[in-house]
Amino acid sequence: MSDLGFPAEPGPTAALLAVIGGLLAVSVLLARAVGGRGVPVLLVFMLLGMAAGSEGLLGIDFDDHALAFRLGTIALALILFDGGLNTSAASLRSSIGPASVLATLGVVLTAALVAVFGRMLGFAWTEALLLGAVVSSTDAAAVFSILRGSGLQLKRRVSTTLELESGLNDPMAVILTTAFTRAVIAPESIGAAGFLSVLRELSLGVIGGFAFGQLGRWLVQRRLLAGGLYPVLTIAIAMLAFGLPTLC
Repeated sequence: MSDLGFPAEPGPTAALLAVIGGLLAVSVLLARAVGGRGVPVLLVFMLLGMAAGSEGLLGIDFDDHALAFRLGTIALALILFDGGLNTSAASLRSSIGPASVLATLGVVLTAALVAVFGRMLGFAWTEALLLGAVVSSTDAAAVFSILRGSGLQLKRRVSTTLELESGLNDPMAVILTTAFTRAVIAPESIGAAGFLSVLRELSLGVIGGFAFGQLGRWLVQRRLLAGGLYPVLTIAIAMLAFGLPTLC
């Protein structure tokens, strides 16, 4: 401890980096080991996190909800950007129709179906709808991991539709989750105003995403930077593409 009562550095920071690095390394190695056996990689990360938590083997106590929200939002921005970046234009043209239906109407119907079962279990409608919204989107990475592990091959149009849908359904699920969370806190927020809010957020997201996509392509094609700086520019575009439309 220092004279001011704070932990002496760099010990705490070094310990934090060591724990984070160790968890990431073990996660990646375990994911590689079980990936070919049909086990979803996401499940490996979840189990490792549970083992490291306050009730697990490592007993790491983490209850900073604000920090968890910020880290989760940053991860979400990068995941959505990566999904779009790795979706080819050909896949977009051939599968945009069915993928859009699955990513919007499919997500809504899934949330509604889960909400019905939640209501049967005794939840209030707002809580049941929130539960349905939380589980309404699919994880294509987990699906493809299971399919590859089982040796099942899908037709190309089916696989591209699932790939595209996985990148489109997360915004809809996030909007529904946010809307129903507000509804739990303030039930009067459900109604025409809430529906218009969803439409507004989807519209702003599409416009903002398209604009930043065009801007990012223009910047990359201009070759304005040294080669090693393009990954930094790409991350900057991803953050701006998520942050500015959300602020709007």
